[in-house]
Amino acid sequence: MKVTCKAILLVEDDQVDAMTVRRALKELHVINRLEHVENGEEALDYLCDSGRESPCLILLDLNMPVMNGIEFLQAVKKAPELRLFPVVVLTTSDEQKDKVETFDLGAAGYMRKPVDYQKFVEIIRTIDAYWSLSESAV
Repeated sequence: MKVTCKAILLVEDDQVDAMTVRRALKELHVINRLEHVENGEEALDYLCDSGRESPCLILLDLNMPVMNGIEFLQAVKKAPELRLFPVVVLTTSDEQKDKVETFDLGAAGYMRKPVDYQKFVEIIRTIDAYWSLSESAV
């Protein structure tokens, strides 16, 4: 994520979790700006808005109102112009069926949100390191 300044799109309905992601990114000196929407429907609107820069990464919660994370992934992966966006699921769900379904739908990763803030920062550090390496390999 440090290689490019494209936005990271956070799809998260919980304001505390969104603030925690923002705080962790700042603590890790991630230079990408964070764009935040509260459900899958808003995320689709964001991705389809030609006036917005495409994000380099989507961080997706699963349990949201209006359109949940699974429904969002189903919609994104059906749309040829959207299906290549990398999506990392960042959720409280530890259900095996959720993991399997999100990977079947093309998620690039699945991370469980820890309660402890320092562990949360480590999750974000891992995502950042992986995407920084992936971006530099292109």
